[in-house]
Amino acid sequence: MSGLGVGLIFLIAAVIAVPLFKRLKLGAILGYLVAGVVIGPSVLGLIHDPDHVLHVAELGVILLLFVIGLELEPKKLWSMRKAVVLTGGGQLLLTAAILVGALILLAQQQWQPSLVIGLALALSSTAFAIQLMAEQGILKTPPGQQGFAILLMQDLAVIPILLLVEGLAGNGEGAAPPWWLSLSAIVAVLLVGRYLLNPFLRLLSRYGSEEVMTAAALLIVIATALVMEQAGLSMGMGAFLAGMLLANSSFRHQLETEIEPFKGLLLGLFFIAIGMNLDLQLLLDNPGFILAASLGLVAVKTLIIGLLLMLAGQKKGDAVRVALMLSQGGEFAFVVMTSAAGNGLLAPALASQVSLIVGISMALTSPVVILYSRWVNSRQCPPVYDSATSVEEPQVVIAGFGRFGQMSARILTANQIAFTALDKDAEHIAFVQRFGNKVFYGDATRLDLLKAAGIEQAKVLLIAVNRETEVVKIAELAREHFPHLHIIARAHNRMTVRNLHRLGVTEVVREVYSGSLEAANMLLKAYGMSSARADYLVQVFRKHDETLLAGTLEELDDMDALIERSKQGRAQLESLFRQDSEDIGR
Repeated sequence: MSGLGVGLIFLIAAVIAVPLFKRLKLGAILGYLVAGVVIGPSVLGLIHDPDHVLHVAELGVILLLFVIGLELEPKKLWSMRKAVVLTGGGQLLLTAAILVGALILLAQQQWQPSLVIGLALALSSTAFAIQLMAEQGILKTPPGQQGFAILLMQDLAVIPILLLVEGLAGNGEGAAPPWWLSLSAIVAVLLVGRYLLNPFLRLLSRYGSEEVMTAAALLIVIATALVMEQAGLSMGMGAFLAGMLLANSSFRHQLETEIEPFKGLLLGLFFIAIGMNLDLQLLLDNPGFILAASLGLVAVKTLIIGLLLMLAGQKKGDAVRVALMLSQGGEFAFVVMTSAAGNGLLAPALASQVSLIVGISMALTSPVVILYSRWVNSRQCPPVYDSATSVEEPQVVIAGFGRFGQMSARILTANQIAFTALDKDAEHIAFVQRFGNKVFYGDATRLDLLKAAGIEQAKVLLIAVNRETEVVKIAELAREHFPHLHIIARAHNRMTVRNLHRLGVTEVVREVYSGSLEAANMLLKAYGMSSARADYLVQVFRKHDETLLAGTLEELDDMDALIERSKQGRAQLESLFRQDSEDIGR
């Protein structure tokens, strides 16, 4: 079958299974898994090389880790070091110890294969767990961050586990790259990320296009992942490190926006590939053992992770919820099993059984989490975190950071009110950042970039861009997709005011209006009028002009009517001033 035909099968499976399972409240992940089982060798046999698909789809996990790194500043990661080492390390060692003991005592396995299987099953699925925590709205909360620390420790442990497999198999000599190569790769990534990536992206933003920025985002992720892999380290950890180095970059939201569509598609493909790799014949041959082992794995990991999270200060309900989300086996278990079977450390049949147990534990995760959430909520406990918003997300978004937007930003900063500012002039951003401003590169007329900037959690949007067409387009997007937003818009002229009024934006600031009135006031005083008289005349003009503008807002498309009303307004203003002069002369 051609590559296009294979792609068509994946798309059909996804668009049928995912909406169906979401409709049944079972989640998209389980839908992808079942779709993979159906089209894979175990059922319909439409795809005959699931291992190759899984290898390609692992790019989705790499992109996921890059996006997570973008949201995790180095300072924040450092603050999580205790959770990573203590909670994450404790989970890995305790889970592996219990599983190794069970395999030796109950299954009569040798200690070498038992150790490999125990360590492999102690790993959770980063892709599954993070997706579930994101769907439940718990990822950015304290218990979600504790869960992420556990996942981070597990990812760090993958390479040592693989090296251990090679060592136990007697093939470790010369297999791993020298230590200095791994250290050099880490140093190189740190230096490139610190000193070269931002100038590189700034250059592309000036001379490139949107497509080039997308290519640059993918280039950064893939190149970093491959460099780390060649140095004997995890590709996912390389991507995570690259993202973390760009967490403070002004291009952070732009990169996240460019990566998001690829990440979503490839993660879906990854879950489908896992379903395709499950050998259901093993389940049919020995259903009792496989199901009991899968449930036992989920129970053991839930118990250990839940207890560790409670010891770390989390509430019981939150600890159990996160523990359930991390209770499955992980995608790296497939890699460890493949390596162990290839090195002769495990029998191929045993490795296939372990892989099937991992796959079934993944399939169990979503339903178990949903059932637990419903049970907890039915006992009049607070809902998961569906409506909670992160306290770290600024509630003010400023679109455009020229002189107009900077005035509001300076006042907000002086009053310690956090905001997110967007501007698409990379050189201007680099300049204003020298004065301590936090501005991100991006085109605010793009809906996906507005979402990446956190507009869904914001209360107020200040549209301060210069071009009239962009002002109206941003207002239109915000009014349509985020009706809760309080919008304040900059208007270039009266026509912009009318266009914004059509969209329901009533708080509009004409950019030179107040300054022009102030200049007129000064002019009248310099001409010889008293301050009180000058102030009065300017105030009369302001009131008249605002009344006239309000009267034209409904006549949006009738240019003749607008011209006529303008002539009438001019005549009324002259009459008003003439009458006022006559009253003074009497």
